[in-house]
Amino acid sequence: MAERTTYIEVVPYDPLWKKEFAVIAAAVESWIGDLLIAVEHVGSTSVEGLAAKPIIDLDAVMRSSDDLPEIVERLGRQGFEYQGNLGIEGREAFRPTRDFGFMNYHLYVCPPDGRGYLEHIALRDYLRTHDGARDEYARLKRALADRHRTDIDAYVEGKTAFVREILRRAGR
Repeated sequence: MAERTTYIEVVPYDPLWKKEFAVIAAAVESWIGDLLIAVEHVGSTSVEGLAAKPIIDLDAVMRSSDDLPEIVERLGRQGFEYQGNLGIEGREAFRPTRDFGFMNYHLYVCPPDGRGYLEHIALRDYLRTHDGARDEYARLKRALADRHRTDIDAYVEGKTAFVREILRRAGR
């Protein structure tokens, strides 16, 4: 099972998140890059100016779903536990079982046509190009973090309507 956030903290955007993503992405590419199209920085840390939980989200986009067994095997050798899709189609989760020296991160492996991946990209790209929506999302996330500091389920549920509306605006 994915490690659950026990204390929710939303912090101001940190330009170092881009560099941290690049370090983690380079490691992922060294392990499975020949089976990937790309490694994408997704989630709130990928949107310049957006307050976020300081956790890097990466979507490793596989060439083909047929490559998943090989990816599971290789990442397993590196020290990752395969967790399945955790209830979100088009996104396979991997949890590190050892410390790589990276900041906190979530690693997902996705097919290029997977719903989870396409929604991550649509949300990221919309927020990158619509400052008003980005700022509204930051306010919502801060308020939810203040209200639900130790309840990740309530925090996530509180964002759902906003995220759905952004996905609708983005054509998803």
